[in-house]
Amino acid sequence: MPRQARKKSSSGIYHIMLRGINKQQIFEDEEDYEKFLWVIKDTKELSGYKLFAYCLMGNHIHLLIKEEKEPLEQIFKRIGGKFVYWYNIKYQRVGHLFQDRFKSEPVEDDAYFLTVLRYIHQNPVKGNLCENVEDYKFSSYREYTDREWMVDTDFALGIMPLDEFAAFNHEENKDKCLEMEDKTQIRMTDKQARENIIKISNCFSVADFERLSSEKKQMYISKFKQAGISIRQICRLTGVSYYTVQKTD
Repeated sequence: MPRQARKKSSSGIYHIMLRGINKQQIFEDEEDYEKFLWVIKDTKELSGYKLFAYCLMGNHIHLLIKEEKEPLEQIFKRIGGKFVYWYNIKYQRVGHLFQDRFKSEPVEDDAYFLTVLRYIHQNPVKGNLCENVEDYKFSSYREYTDREWMVDTDFALGIMPLDEFAAFNHEENKDKCLEMEDKTQIRMTDKQARENIIKISNCFSVADFERLSSEKKQMYISKFKQAGISIRQICRLTGVSYYTVQKTD
């Protein structure tokens, strides 16, 4: 089935979601998060795009950017190439890390721009990773309220002054922008699932699990299921395909 053409934005602004292959974890520790942010900063200078917001979650990334000098495909080829090369050396792995095609949606007006920006900043709160948007270390919110590092804050703050912007980003809402489309009910949090995976297999990362023999992988996957870890969580946290996890008894 042919892919649908990407919807073009007349404003050049897009909400982007990049996620791990098989929805697996991308970031194993703080160094991984920090390295990705430096990659974004470096590629921003090379590709000449505007960056309005970001949030790095465990297995996916949200960005709000404006395409300028280079097209989206070239931008994300740069980002993927730089980060995955470093990541594969660090974890002694080979192959892809990101799903082959990033998701995007055009952002055509100021109202939706602010909605997407709030949605990105509130991702960790809605994911139960923190209580307030300012508590999360790997989003752009504090670049607006504290110290700008690589985010182009002037556009949003030109629409809404800082005090209103802060209040807006804390408002309860039912914003849905470029959702993950994973409606499976999670029996335990990813943090709990990861703790159980480490306890059962002694594997502390996706790369650790990838180095196991096929027999050991099958044995541990069976134990993960028995412990109540969902199929999608096993996929995200071990890097094993959905089909393989599903058929393992």
